[in-house]
Amino acid sequence: MRRFFVTIAALALLTACETQTGGSGGARGAGGADGAGGMSSQQELVAKVGDRVFFDFNKHAIRADSQKTLQAQANWLKQRSSLSITIEGHCDERGTREYNLALGERRANAVKDYLVALGVPASRITTISYGEERPAALGHNESAWTQNRRGVTKVN
Repeated sequence: MRRFFVTIAALALLTACETQTGGSGGARGAGGADGAGGMSSQQELVAKVGDRVFFDFNKHAIRADSQKTLQAQANWLKQRSSLSITIEGHCDERGTREYNLALGERRANAVKDYLVALGVPASRITTISYGEERPAALGHNESAWTQNRRGVTKVN
């Protein structure tokens, strides 16, 4: 009898795992698989368009080299009207925690404002600042700092 219950429990566990990972991305909803070769919307954004732009030291203005990426993001988002995004603002380690959180917020909002100006509805975009808390590159030099001064677009 005990073996019967163990077998039933194992089958239930396997069935639950299969349900979460199968289909169209499980619980991710709009961010799940979209038919692009099994790629999630986030993966497609990264691969086809790019998910980040970079900022100069102590600045939140959109750089000329970032405008092409944001134009491509706007076009990509307009073709996928059901998707919403979050723009993350990041900073390098220099400056106080409070200052970097505020600068990260200005960076995220600058990206949002640029996308809205290109026709993406503001209602589809949220922003968050991580300041210096989530570095993309570790190190205490210009190479690391350059990679950490960024705005990142995440598909919700």
